[in-house]
Amino acid sequence: MIESTKEARPVKKAARVVSQEKIAEDIYSMWIKTDVARRAMPGQFISVFANDGSKLLPRPISLCEIFHEADILRIVYRVTAANTGTELFSRLKAGEAIEIMGPLGNGFDLSEKNKLRQVRKVLIIGGGIGVPPMLQLAKEFNHILDKHQIQLLMGYRDEVFLMSDFKDFGSLYIATENGSLGTVGTVMDAIDEFDLSADMIYACGPVRMLRAIKGYAKKNRCTCYLSLEEKMACGVGACLACICRSKEIDPHSNLRQKRICKDGPVFLSTEVEI
Repeated sequence: MIESTKEARPVKKAARVVSQEKIAEDIYSMWIKTDVARRAMPGQFISVFANDGSKLLPRPISLCEIFHEADILRIVYRVTAANTGTELFSRLKAGEAIEIMGPLGNGFDLSEKNKLRQVRKVLIIGGGIGVPPMLQLAKEFNHILDKHQIQLLMGYRDEVFLMSDFKDFGSLYIATENGSLGTVGTVMDAIDEFDLSADMIYACGPVRMLRAIKGYAKKNRCTCYLSLEEKMACGVGACLACICRSKEIDPHSNLRQKRICKDGPVFLSTEVEI
């Protein structure tokens, strides 16, 4: 494990694809060789550039797994449509070059380990393509808490993925909206069904899910961190394309807003309005 460290000015870097596989319908898992892994932390993301001059803007993709000493990153992403950046990424084979920038954003802060060791239970929640970034967080918590203190709740609309990757890192609960596995419905339905509770909640997923989790955390008076999903352009906070409403005034704009790519994507739930 490492503490939070970031480059002051991220630059585009050459990386190499180690391997890639399709793990569900339109969902791909790619392993990348890059020294960016040395500074990465759970909750951060990288910008990935397509090998196509017509695709000028990179695609932000969250980090699924980080292997610092081996200089390896794993990303799990969804292909959105034909001939998009993500579809071009899915064609890459082992050994091929790829350009990335990162690590970007503020991830989940686990630096105060002594304070975290006093937590009785933690609840880590992922929804849809917000599931992958929670895997590295679950792995990190296995160095801080006992396995029985870690509750993992993953929600899917239909097809389930990464379930086998999570099972060794805590008590795993699944919710599917189509009823194919686990609780029928949303992650909130699973919380009710299994009467889940925690001192700390960490979540990543669609806004509707995060809004419900924020309300649950407020009602139950537990600390909650949310990783917001948003379409991004520059990925470094310059263009103000990915903003959310905040409690405090942003010094850059003098408005009550935060840049998700630069100030986030992880926020304390009480910091932002969603």
